[in-house]
Amino acid sequence: MRISFFGHSSFFIEQEGGIRIITDPYEPGCYNGTLQYAPIDESADIVTISHGHADHNFASGFPGAKILDKEGSYNILNIDIEGILSYHDRAEGKFRGRNVIFVIKSEGLKVAHFGDLGTTNINYEKLKDIDVAMMPVGGHSTVSTAEVNSLYEKLNPRIFLPMHYKTGKLDFDIATEEEFLSGKTDIEVLNDIEITCATIKSFHKKIIMLNYQR
Repeated sequence: MRISFFGHSSFFIEQEGGIRIITDPYEPGCYNGTLQYAPIDESADIVTISHGHADHNFASGFPGAKILDKEGSYNILNIDIEGILSYHDRAEGKFRGRNVIFVIKSEGLKVAHFGDLGTTNINYEKLKDIDVAMMPVGGHSTVSTAEVNSLYEKLNPRIFLPMHYKTGKLDFDIATEEEFLSGKTDIEVLNDIEITCATIKSFHKKIIMLNYQR
């Protein structure tokens, strides 16, 4: 499995067998141009969408892909995917709505994309033994730095991929990754990662900052 990062909350997961998954594709230029990541010019077999905001739900850019945007259990192209209901705020969606955490089980690996998670009140039972966690770290409209740290410790993923933070191509009112990274030591910056069910065993709570590709 190869994972790269388009930007914001959008990752590209390429399976060994050629199946391509894209998470939370953004609409380029949305929100009056405050999102400036370039268009995603890759095709996908499966697209997961955590919630209905323009920086996460650009499904129309992927004709022919299977679009998953609701909670439930799915088996697509022999890949097991579960959408787990959560919320974009601490009031069960009253202010920012629902959010779906997608757990992808494939090639002996368990990958969880947390979307715009805004609460630590989640179904921990379904989120055990995560190999790769993709989680927002910019705060403000998502979980705070303290909450991310709590989730990071409790979920104990082998690899943690920060997302949804302020960059030179994103002028949202959120923080950069620096606050989350402060005081942490096991950090590596890469363009992409390749893992298997054998090699993942060498990782333990490794934070990998993937360079955005768009």
